[in-house]
Amino acid sequence: MLTSVDRLLFVREVPIFNELRDDFLIRLVSIMDEISFPERHTILTEGHEGRALYIVVKGQVKVHRKDGQTLAELDAGACFGEMSLFDAEPRSASVTTLEECDCLILTQNQLYEAIDETPGIAINIIRLLSRRIRELNKDLQDKRQAAQEPPRQPDFMYGSEAQDMPLSAAAMADNGAYALVDENAGFPYGSFPH
Repeated sequence: MLTSVDRLLFVREVPIFNELRDDFLIRLVSIMDEISFPERHTILTEGHEGRALYIVVKGQVKVHRKDGQTLAELDAGACFGEMSLFDAEPRSASVTTLEECDCLILTQNQLYEAIDETPGIAINIIRLLSRRIRELNKDLQDKRQAAQEPPRQPDFMYGSEAQDMPLSAAAMADNGAYALVDENAGFPYGSFPH
């Protein structure tokens, strides 16, 4: 178990709290509970309701989906469950301990009481959530770009683009497009024009 001073120093390094003024931080740290979990204990279950944020003090946890997909492994100083402090949605993932873990817990009721007393706490949490959304959007955009197929050759080319192509034949349509035709593949309307 952490002493009050150790708890304050530890929580100050957690990203969601590191920009808080000391008086705000002292208020939050004083209301957090500390709890220990055994190895392979499921702290949060995907689909279940939850109303608490957890900070890993000691040990390691795995964030995962029901289908077994691991989303992240979190070490001391990481937090999880923060979204549930603000919405009534079910948990989007499960969190299971990989070893014996100690966590600090901040419940929704504790946070709301602290926000009533010190509204600056809410601004820091909003900043963290905004930063996470931006990071997730960038990751998603990067993954989409990486997954894109190379540009496809167009089915039709216009003007001089088609004239320079090394093909067996090119049939010109009324709109100025060339239909590129391979002599060996057959002509769609009967015999290949020569």
